[in-house]
Amino acid sequence: MQFIIDRLSKSYGKKEVLKDVSFTFDEGKIYGLLGRNGAGKTTLFNCLNGDIPRDSGEVCFSDGGVRRPSRPEDIGYVLSTPTVPEFLTGREFLKFFLDINAASLDKPQPLDTYFDYVGIEPADRDRLMKDYSHGMKNKMQMLASIIIHPPVLLLDEPLTSLDVVASEEMKRMLREVKAGRTVIFSTHILDLALDLCDEIVLLSHGELEEIDRENLGDDAFKAKIISALREEGGAGNG
Repeated sequence: MQFIIDRLSKSYGKKEVLKDVSFTFDEGKIYGLLGRNGAGKTTLFNCLNGDIPRDSGEVCFSDGGVRRPSRPEDIGYVLSTPTVPEFLTGREFLKFFLDINAASLDKPQPLDTYFDYVGIEPADRDRLMKDYSHGMKNKMQMLASIIIHPPVLLLDEPLTSLDVVASEEMKRMLREVKAGRTVIFSTHILDLALDLCDEIVLLSHGELEEIDRENLGDDAFKAKIISALREEGGAGNG
């Protein structure tokens, strides 16, 4: 199955952030969405998952050439700043999440199996999430998206402020969960995109362009990409 963006545009007043964007993403891959802070990566994600309205364009899936519009439940979104109910313990949150999604879950696992998978230590599972570190909150947010298994998973700079251990754990999870879904990972760090992603897409001047990974070993080509990112400056809506 393919995830398709077809001629998507978004402006804020007179500023055109996304300009007639079209792109096709294949299932089973991690795509690195590379762009400067302010290039429009978050705006693109918010348009894809329906948090903000598109000015024009279509977001859909294609299976064997048959298209259908994207639905809210098709897209999991992991924010750069994790949003979790801090008044609940990790265990309370996970139990509540499993209960409200019980009808759509295939073979739900015991709570501790999920905690083990994302590396939340036993001593932390019954602590209030307000006392969790940034990385632990990020793991809980990621876990929720993994459990419901949407066909598209959007990650908005989720590794930027994590320590080395948490970052490596997150990379492991992403490599494991990409089978059967499309993962789109936004970042402004080229080396991170090269390390984690199967394909790299550049968002520059409101347009998407696929980058040939083979060329990224060439210093002149890499310098061209970095130059394109510099031209974006710090303006725009991230």
